[in-house]
Amino acid sequence: MRERSISSKAPVLPPSAAIYSRLMLSIYDFYVLGISNRFAWRCPTPRILDLYQRAISDNHLDIGVGTGYYLDHVRFPSDHPTVHLMDINPMALARTALRIRRYQPRSILADVTSGQNPLEGMYDSIAVNYLLHCLAGAIPDKGQEVLKRLIHFLRPSGGRLFGATILGTGVHHNGVGRQLMTLYNRKGVFDNQSDSEEQLRRLLEAHFERYELEVTGCVAQFIGFR
Repeated sequence: MRERSISSKAPVLPPSAAIYSRLMLSIYDFYVLGISNRFAWRCPTPRILDLYQRAISDNHLDIGVGTGYYLDHVRFPSDHPTVHLMDINPMALARTALRIRRYQPRSILADVTSGQNPLEGMYDSIAVNYLLHCLAGAIPDKGQEVLKRLIHFLRPSGGRLFGATILGTGVHHNGVGRQLMTLYNRKGVFDNQSDSEEQLRRLLEAHFERYELEVTGCVAQFIGFR
């Protein structure tokens, strides 16, 4: 069966999305998930996979899909989940859709910060993993913008939004992490120098009846429950 996809007008890629070229996507799992997560951000990839495992549902939307590593390795509650993928980068979408083709995912080419998101229906789980630290602005602004839109597509009873984000302040960055933070923020790949756990906590409190928030190394992992 062919992959199902829809798209809005082709978005202009910001630096945080344009960096995911075919070459970068080919080394992403090794470089980011294998090396950076463990040694720079000090939050090994299995911890984030555990977050997926706790929060994923059979009716799931994944935003900012990367290479699809987590969706490929997580165990869905059933063998036939409904999986929708949303990203601004068509190459990331295509790579992830191919990787998890066994689930016949639906691909949505769109910018999550745009007011014209072509989303329909309700989801039981929405992931925004490693997304917030890539968006322009401080957490109170960019987080509010994203959650205000996504909350309308999250099932009112039992829906959960989850993910992880690299914090810029209030956590200890080792030498490698500081160098990468400086480089990525200078190039526009990250915009997280002022992102803090307290800002994220206030954002979650404003949008969810209850939430979980845990910081490992430089990475905040969170789940918001409706």
